[in-house]
Formats: sequence, structure tokens, C-alpha cells
Amino acid sequence: MMGLMPSQETRTTTPPTVRSAAAHDAGKREGAGPPQDARKPDGASPRAWTTRLLVLGIVLSALNLRPAITSLGALLEEVRDGLGMSGSLAGLLTSVPPLCFAVFGVMAPRLARRFGPGAVVCAGMAAIATGLLIRPYAGGTAGFLAGSALALMGIAVSNVLMPVIVKRWFPDRVGSMTGLYSMALALGTALAAAVTVPLSDTLGGSWQTGLALWAGLALAAVLPWLPFVCGRGTQPGEGERAAEETARNRAPASAEHARGQTPPLRMARSRTAWALAVFFGLQATAAYITMGWMAQIFRDAGVPAGTAGLLLAVTMVMGVPLAFVIPRLATRLPQQGPIVVALGLCGLVGYAGLYFAPAAGAWVWALLLGVANCAFPLALTMVGMRARTGPGVVRLSAFAQSTGYLISIPGPLLVGVLYQHSGGWGLPIALMSALMIPQMVVGVLAGRDRTVEDEASR
Repeated sequence: MMGLMPSQETRTTTPPTVRSAAAHDAGKREGAGPPQDARKPDGASPRAWTTRLLVLGIVLSALNLRPAITSLGALLEEVRDGLGMSGSLAGLLTSVPPLCFAVFGVMAPRLARRFGPGAVVCAGMAAIATGLLIRPYAGGTAGFLAGSALALMGIAVSNVLMPVIVKRWFPDRVGSMTGLYSMALALGTALAAAVTVPLSDTLGGSWQTGLALWAGLALAAVLPWLPFVCGRGTQPGEGERAAEETARNRAPASAEHARGQTPPLRMARSRTAWALAVFFGLQATAAYITMGWMAQIFRDAGVPAGTAGLLLAVTMVMGVPLAFVIPRLATRLPQQGPIVVALGLCGLVGYAGLYFAPAAGAWVWALLLGVANCAFPLALTMVGMRARTGPGVVRLSAFAQSTGYLISIPGPLLVGVLYQHSGGWGLPIALMSALMIPQMVVGVLAGRDRTVEDEASR
């Protein structure tokens, strides 16, 4: 073990009194006085409401991070017909999410340093609401893409900052809070896939209205973050101060540390950061191909549109229980490679089923691919585990997600091209299966018990 990882719940759980004393001592050593909560006899009350508001904000934000994508996947055929898209252009449309995540996600750390992560997430939710509201009515493919890009920009910055917020406020509960966030994300993903088609039918068969309705959920997610925009409730908790003090005390000795300086982190030098970035990219490739094309695969096999949407919802809803279980399990294991392999094998069996019997075993394949898609919460958990400190998590999250989403851009587009020019799903499914092998390999490497500070600061 190359460094203590405070994100592992079983190794870092400390009684509240000990954490408070550690934070108090750290404040005295740094000449900053006692922590804010220690100066107020009744400080527990504001701390409690701030924490509850933060949890509500995390859950509502997570619910909004995928409906923009899965609602479109459920109505992709109607959108293609309404906008006159070819299969290749539809493939380009399904590649827009990872492109926006890569381009805009890299901006998140700088924005968070200037305005605070809560304020940036609040702005991200507002951007999602605006983009979802205008894209169905913007007129033409270009307007639809522009509205989608605005919504995806908000999703991108929130994607990067969610692990940062979890690490900052809940350093001794990274696994459970990541599980809660991932579970809400999976629930929002599944909900959009399941009810978008029925809602569109109820509202007269208008795909525009069915897509625009999800702007209301994003507007609701703006509200919990408003106090953070005003600068209230933005101080890190005692757990973070104690964890960072522990990390500083246990970090390897060096000349920089002797002078009280932290060596700069260069993520490009870290093999672990690269392995995690590639793993993130390959799992994102599989996820966006699934969200964008799986309903169409079932529809082409003769499954009715409403049932195809439900099958996509089943795939997404599998992440609700597993997204809570997998992060907690991952934080209790010294290495996460076995989980990576198990998820990858489920994906390979699911793809084989789509190839040989897409309609006959549709529900089984949907379940298996839903299990495979839980590589996403595992990747988020490993972001928190592969760095010791808050700044390390910020840089690792931005590097892994931005690089990973760049890697994932060609996949959905290539699937659309292969689908249009081959006239079937054989080649696209073969591509999906082939990509699962390197995903398992780099996932095992990313799951090794080490931290990027030990590699990126050399």
C-alpha cells in the first residue's frame, strides 16, 4: 500500500469527538484558531441544515444528469423523422454527450476555484433546464444540437464536481455518499427512459413536449444550491480538515514537504490516472451506446416502441440498487479488479444475447447490460479512492472524466455509421463486445491499491 486512502470507510471512521479535536489542533497549528463550528456553542444546528440541504442538492442534481440523454434515446426514431436525420447524423447526435463532457468538464476545476463548487453546480442545473426547454423547439437539427449542447454543458461541470463535493463534505463516507449519488443518477436515467414515450403519447404524441418536460426536474434542482451561490454553507466539514491533516502527516517526506509546500500534481505522469481515464472512457462508450441505441436495437427486432423504452429503463434502473452496493463494496476491498471483471463478463453475455436472440431474451439482456453499466459508479468511487486529498480528487476527477469522455466520442458515432452502412446490428454489437475486453484490463489496473499523489508529484 503506497498511501493511506481516507475514502475507505472501514479504515477512516473516527468518532466525532476525535475528528473535532484533530481539526481544532490543526487550526491551532496553522494559526487559524478553532474551527468555525467549535467557536459556536449552537453551531450544530446550522451545520445540520447545511448538510441536509447539501444531500438534497446532490440527489436532485444526480437525478438530472442523464434524462437529457435517455429521453432522447427513447424517442430517437421520432426525432430522426421529425428532423430528417440519417443514421450517421443520429450517430453524431449520440456522440454529442461525451464530446460536451470532455470539452466543458475540463473547465469545472477552474470555475470551482473561482466561484465555489456549489455555485457552479447551481449554474449547471440552470443550464440543463434552459437547454432541455429550448432544444425541441429551436427548429432544425442545428438548433436541436445547440440546445442539447447547453444542457450537456451543465451536466459536464456537475459530473466533474460531484465527486469533489462528496470528498470535501463527506471524506469519511465517500462510498456511501457516492452510492447515494449514483443511485439517484441511475433512477433519473431509468425514469426518463421509461416514461418519456408514455408521456409523449398522453400529450398527443408530440416528441417535442415529451423531451421538454424534463426541464422542470432541472429547475427543481437549482433551488437547494442557491444558498451556496450566496456564499453560505460553503465551509468544509470537520471530517475534511481532519482527513487532510492526516494525509499531510502521513505523506512521504520530501524537501517540498519540509518547506511546507505541496508538490504539484501532474496527472499525465500517473499510470493510475491514465488507467482510470481509459477505464472511464471505455465504460462511457458502452453506456452512451446503450442509452442512445439499445431501444432502437429492440425496435428493429420487432419489439414495440413502448416496450423498448421499458427495456432501456430496466437497463438503467439496475443501477439504482447496484450503484449503492458497489461503491460500498469497492471501498472495503484493497483492489477493485474483481468487481471490474464481474461487470465486464455481464456485459459480454448481454451483447451475445443481443446478437443471437434480441427479442426472445430481451429482458435478460437488458438486466445483464444494466449490471455492466454499473462500471460508472465504480469509476466514480475509484476517483475518490485513488487520491488522498481534496485537491487531488479535483484534478483526478477532471483528468479522468475529460480524457475519458474524449476517448468515448467515436464509439456512438461509429455505431451509427456501421448500422447505416451494414443494414443491421451485427457489426455494431461486435464492436461493443470487442471494447469490453480492454475495459476490463485497464479497470483492473485502475483498481490497484495506490494513490495518484505518489505518482503524479514525482
